[in-house]
Amino acid sequence: MRPLALVLPWLPLVACGGDAPVCHGEQLFGSPTTATGLTADQCGPTCTCNGTPWTAPTYTTSDADALLAWQLLDPPALLDADPYAGPAPAPGNPDAVCAVVIDPPGSRSYRLETFGSETAARQAGALVTHFDACGQCSSLADLAVYMRYPDLTAPVRQCAVDHLNDSPEVNRQCLEALGFTVPCAQIWYFNTVATRDACAAPCFLAFNEPYHLPDGTLNECLQCDEDHSGPVFKAFAGRTRRNTGIASSMCRPCSEVRPLVHAYP
Repeated sequence: MRPLALVLPWLPLVACGGDAPVCHGEQLFGSPTTATGLTADQCGPTCTCNGTPWTAPTYTTSDADALLAWQLLDPPALLDADPYAGPAPAPGNPDAVCAVVIDPPGSRSYRLETFGSETAARQAGALVTHFDACGQCSSLADLAVYMRYPDLTAPVRQCAVDHLNDSPEVNRQCLEALGFTVPCAQIWYFNTVATRDACAAPCFLAFNEPYHLPDGTLNECLQCDEDHSGPVFKAFAGRTRRNTGIASSMCRPCSEVRPLVHAYP
């Protein structure tokens, strides 16, 4: 893979005591497809972060495959209940990062550890793999899925549709077939159920519609998912495409993006 440049060392730290990079841009951040409903003038993989233009890399199948050679020593515990049964957890430390700690050094095995800041992770010799605390989807195997599928909306939704009347286990097996680890497939499954329960009407109407309206906002189904299911998902999953620096077919404001380049030794 590419030379090690996991966190861009030339990005200055944020002023006012914060450590997470601040990004902005005139267009939305993403990698539009025909399903997106936006043009390249409205959405693209470039933002300006801490005053420096940054473009998300395009990862290849080989990049994703290489991540599968790594062994996670401390996988997250499986969820024993639906996290949507209660309120979303309170927001955590906004500067927190989830980082890979290679153990032992020079091997292809690793632990995941939440650090209070990007700086703290780098000083400990750890490799930041996403911003925000570690969660159910923080593994490198799950990162490989995000690399492999710039559009996860369609296959995850198809699993929900194909297995609407099947058991949770069958639905999760469909998600695992995409490459998700079991812990990550669990939170994706619970997310689809929560969205189905809260957003059935707008999602039925928007099933074949582009992800975005012409003005760049999400369609009613995806906005409903964002509002009702997003907070719990982000709190439990840990990794999202936005906080991982991956451009997807759902375009987001640059202010929600965190610039990372993934290349592990």
